[in-house]
Amino acid sequence: MSQKKTAIIGATTNPLRYAYFAAERLDNNGHDFVPVGIKKGSVLDKEILNLNDRPVLEDIDTVTLYLNPTNQKPWEDYILSIHPRRIIFNPGTENFKFAKKARAKGIETINACTLTMLSVGLY
Repeated sequence: MSQKKTAIIGATTNPLRYAYFAAERLDNNGHDFVPVGIKKGSVLDKEILNLNDRPVLEDIDTVTLYLNPTNQKPWEDYILSIHPRRIIFNPGTENFKFAKKARAKGIETINACTLTMLSVGLY
């Protein structure tokens, strides 16, 4: 069985951003992650895949979002095409309409904080 992977949508090289903290915390907890964003660079030695290229991602269990609802709009269909088991809408990314579209495709949606979920063992 392949390891469950998390796609961090809105990944950044800025170590002061929550998306960066999520990468560190996922890594520290033994979760494989794929950083995807519009910023060039890498996170923990993993190259950030360019969101504009809509990279093909396989075996993604979880998408954790770090884009506000306005910035999510152009990527909604792409994110759904990844076919994750669940999407985590982190604080500030909550999006009722997008969550409804995801649930209609059988994708679990959670309004929660990835960092908190990891720290309390609910990830």
